[in-house]
Amino acid sequence: MADTGEDDGTRTGNRVDIDGDATGPVIAGNYNVVVDAQHGSTVTVLMDGRRPRPRRRDRIRLLPRRQGTPLGRDADLAAIAAALHAGESVQLWGPPGVGKSALLRHAARTLDAGGDGVVFLDAARREPEDLAQDIFEACHSTGGYAPSRGELPQLMEGVEATVYVDNADYTAEQLRTVMDAAPDALFVFAGREEVLQGTDGRAHRVEGVTRDAAAELLTRELGGPSDPDLVTALWEAAAGTPLLLLRAAAVARLDPAAGLPRPGAVRELLHPLFDRLDEPSLRALHLLGTFRDAELDPEHIGALSGTPDAAAFCAGLAGLGLAEETELGYRVADGVVAALRERQGLRPYALERLCGYFADWAARPETPAAQVAGHARALEVLAELAEQSGRADLAVRVVRAASPALARSLRFGVWGRLLDQGLPAAQRAGDRQAEAYFTHERGVRAVLTGNRVLAAVLLAEAGILWRQLGDTQGADAAANAQQYVPQEPGAGAGSPDGPGEVNAPEGGGSDVGSSSTDPTPLQDPTAGTVPGTPAPEPALTPETGAFMPTDPGPTAPDMPTVPSDPGMSGGGMPVDPGTAASPATGVPPTGIGKAGGAVAASAGAGGAGAAIALKVAAVIAAVVIGAVAVEQNRSSSESASDTPAVSAPTPTVEFTAPTDPVDATTDEPEPEPTGLAGTWNGSDGGTYVFTDAGLGTYTMADEDGCGNPTSTEFTGSGDTYSATAPGYAREPCDLVLGQIRTTITLGEDGDTAEVTQEVVSVVDRSARCTTCQSFTLTRAS
Repeated sequence: MADTGEDDGTRTGNRVDIDGDATGPVIAGNYNVVVDAQHGSTVTVLMDGRRPRPRRRDRIRLLPRRQGTPLGRDADLAAIAAALHAGESVQLWGPPGVGKSALLRHAARTLDAGGDGVVFLDAARREPEDLAQDIFEACHSTGGYAPSRGELPQLMEGVEATVYVDNADYTAEQLRTVMDAAPDALFVFAGREEVLQGTDGRAHRVEGVTRDAAAELLTRELGGPSDPDLVTALWEAAAGTPLLLLRAAAVARLDPAAGLPRPGAVRELLHPLFDRLDEPSLRALHLLGTFRDAELDPEHIGALSGTPDAAAFCAGLAGLGLAEETELGYRVADGVVAALRERQGLRPYALERLCGYFADWAARPETPAAQVAGHARALEVLAELAEQSGRADLAVRVVRAASPALARSLRFGVWGRLLDQGLPAAQRAGDRQAEAYFTHERGVRAVLTGNRVLAAVLLAEAGILWRQLGDTQGADAAANAQQYVPQEPGAGAGSPDGPGEVNAPEGGGSDVGSSSTDPTPLQDPTAGTVPGTPAPEPALTPETGAFMPTDPGPTAPDMPTVPSDPGMSGGGMPVDPGTAASPATGVPPTGIGKAGGAVAASAGAGGAGAAIALKVAAVIAAVVIGAVAVEQNRSSSESASDTPAVSAPTPTVEFTAPTDPVDATTDEPEPEPTGLAGTWNGSDGGTYVFTDAGLGTYTMADEDGCGNPTSTEFTGSGDTYSATAPGYAREPCDLVLGQIRTTITLGEDGDTAEVTQEVVSVVDRSARCTTCQSFTLTRAS
């Protein structure tokens, strides 16, 4: 959701939000996705002409929070203005603490926007693809839509905005990817390393401030002038770095009797500052340090640290050079975590409490998906801490709770990162239900991003896992998603059917499911191994007898290259891991919204295994030939105070099941009257034709909500067969609002059958099926 444009100087939190109902279906490229927190998401394809038509905002104005004017930056500001006036993008670069962020924010607020407006974004720990979606939503009213990679530049064509991106620590290729997403926009990036070169734009180094600016900064912070010689010495020792000068002034302000520190100590001021903090401020800082480089909303800081008026205390920490204020909240400043780790007497935060708090928060229906996405780095850190502490169960709880909201946020990069953490954690925790869920969601994500090989493998694997658990609804959802796996060669990242992946990793490695293109042609699975070392034998799966690639374990996420705080390399602040829980029972974490409607009937579950076997057989070539792709690229990742979410009154929605009669006329020979195969007349007036597909599977010609021809697959054995199909809204007719299970039970004579229909999941509990019914079938042939 874009800024309202009211320039009142207040910070309104995360201003890029999902338009519309945050709990409803979302659309990615040609795909309509119904997010299900229990059985895995379902995917359908939109018919031609049914894609949303995003409306460009009349006024693009996404400004950063208000701040004081940075001192001594007139020349830098003039350099930025000159580049923009010449129609060039520019990158500000320099070491931490030198003032890049302050300069960038000041430029975004003061320079002539020109063109269509201004967008300010923070790219810290963000994938380029997610940043591109941020830009798109800032410029359009989107209605929960992520355009395909090919469509995005077309939608952004003619948008002549100036986009300011802080913490853009990307490679040159990743910067180009972001710029290509908005081809007519100009960009001003800020990062640590010089990257932008040549025709992409110009790089401008941000250095320390002048001696006069340093003196003015100290005077402002201390309320009066200081000894000129001492000021000069401090300026020289700090190399004009504003952050170090701010900390020097903070020491003197907190202890006036001691005055300014000696110049030789200007880079060692963190411990003296810690000593001068009051207890609430130290608790808040300790919490921020526990979350390493993640940013937190003050609401969470107050709740977890017990600090009253946490926003005020955090603002005070920022004024001391210990914390950094962001658009979402606060994070620790450079170097603080390493110093905090050396401090004695800090009682570690309880990991169970941290994980439980954020899992419950992320799973609440009223929590905006954009807020969960904004805190994704914090959730990621929690999962890392849980794994490092031997509490894989807590990592599963956090990721399982956050995954649905991350999917609805349409930030597929960070969604992939969290799923990559959740899957191995579920395996280590022995939580097979979570393992099936994470595998399923990774497969759905691969479909949405156009990675056909990985999608086929993961969805087949998910189907097997769901069947082993007896969850036919999950298995049906996985099988349904498999039919939408892109089939055309080269339909990898950037396929027009899905948003695609927009940042290819360096080094040639294919990061399956994230930044890579689909590996076509596929490579020899033994390529790249040490000479003389035999390739690993593929594992034989017990259900199908098919050879599946050996799981090499999760690979490191291909994160944007971000020089880390030296304090981060040691693992951050210690936590109290608590007592490990017993193996998970397979029940979703408390607080996660369960699918609405009745529980799916278990009849026919045994025969349904045959259907999934067919699906596995259909992709077995991709599994075996693509072994190298899966072996090398197991990971699917590439690398805000509250704004009121866009909301609307909860609608009373109705949806219809595709049960309209179909024409039984056919040129094919009539099927033998065995099992469900044949032509049946319904007491509802319809005529239904079922074709035997083998192994207890029957297909029926059908129609979707808009009347377009499709096919429904019934599976089962003995006398019971069932199928789960989308339930559509009346308007628009291709909007999926839930899933409907149809069960057919044959009579003893084999010539009559009872049909029942029930809703097994909905995206809104107020939804109801208006055409679900029970009726009888009589065999006609």
